[in-house]
This record gives sequence, C-alpha cells and structure tokens, in this order.
Amino acid sequence: MRRAATIFDLDDTLVDSGAAWGRVCAAFAARHGHHWRAEDDDALHGNGGWATYVAGLCGGAAGVAEVVETCTAAMAVECAAGRVPALPGALDLVREAGRHGPVAVATASPRRYVVAILAELGLAARLRAVVCGEDVTSGKPAPDAYLRAAEGIGVPPSDCVVVEDSANGIRSAFAAGMRVLAVPRAGTTLSADVARLPTAQARSAADALPLLTRMLDLRPGPRAAEPSAGPRLVREGAP
Repeated sequence: MRRAATIFDLDDTLVDSGAAWGRVCAAFAARHGHHWRAEDDDALHGNGGWATYVAGLCGGAAGVAEVVETCTAAMAVECAAGRVPALPGALDLVREAGRHGPVAVATASPRRYVVAILAELGLAARLRAVVCGEDVTSGKPAPDAYLRAAEGIGVPPSDCVVVEDSANGIRSAFAAGMRVLAVPRAGTTLSADVARLPTAQARSAADALPLLTRMLDLRPGPRAAEPSAGPRLVREGAP
C-alpha cells in the first residue's frame, strides 16, 4: 500500500496568524501614511503577492523588499511572544497525517517567519519538506508551491492531500492535481467557483480530523519509502 502524503498550508490553516499579519502590515503602512482598512486585512488572506499589495498602499514610499524584511522581522517577534498560536485541533491534524505518510508545509509566507513559527510550535521535526514564498516564482493560485512540496517528499501529486483555508490555496492545490480538504477561515465564505470544486470541507481544524483520516486511508498502490526525520526546506534548484 502506498502511503498518502499530506501538505498543509500554514497561515489560518495551522496557525491563527491573520490578526498578527494584519497588525504588522498595518503598522508598516501607517509609517508611510496609509490608514489601514478592513478590506486590507481581507486582501492579505491567501495572497501570495501580499508584500506587493502592502508596498502599493505606501504610494511608492517603500519597496517590496523593505516590506518583506520589516514585516517578517516583526512577525518573528510576534511568534516569540506567543501571539501566533496553533489553531484548535491543528496539531492533532499534523500528528494524524504523520501516521499515514510524509507531511509537508507549502506557504506563501517568508522563510524567516515560517522557521520561527514551526520551531515555536514544535512542528519542524514532524515535517518532511517546507516550501516558503521565496522558493517559487509564481505563488498561489499557481500550483508551483504544492508541486515543489510533493517533489520534496517524493510523492506523486495524485497521492497528496492538501489542507487549505483560502480560495487561492484551494485553486493552487487543484491545479497541482491534488485532493483537497478545505477548512475556510472562520467568518469567510469560499467564492462560487471554488465552492463548486469537489473538496471535502470542514468548519474547523478540529472538525477536519475524521475527514482527513478517511481521505488518507484511500491509498492504492505500492508503499513509498519512509520519510527521513526532520524537515527539508525546499528551494529552487534543490535536488
């Protein structure tokens, strides 16, 4: 029996980070004269081009590289202060996924923040691969991040289950040819085109556990090799 792999999104799927990202990006934009709005918070959600968006709010006063550097450093502080907690039930999802096969994370977030939060929550040792925003040319909804993660754990895309919260992330996983367990962020509604896709859906990470177990039990074919311990940070050009 081939072992099914699980690839998780990070922000608002495993960790409750939306408020923290909103705070640090709002503070950055405020220093450049922009008054943060509710629609700006919404625009950050599932947006692989989040830094470009924030830079655009600053009227040319800040570049994308400055946004990434400053906001990522601020998020590392948020993580160290315990202000980016795991979502209820999320760690159980990761543990359950590990019982069935290799586990990875594929996120649009910068590596410095990703490494910080995975270490803070004790998740790093459970992951076979970690794909960050810097590791792909095209972010979600392009399939690049999920395909890189599948490559990193040595599992065909068709044998991967993706756990995602955002519309762009779900589109990305489908474009990569993977099965999807959608766990939309509380208070959000998936767009009509995404809602029509054949996803399994749960209201929360805690509710998703039995669904994930059933999806991972569908695993025809020969067993894949056991993953080695510890995460691999997948980068462009990595073997």
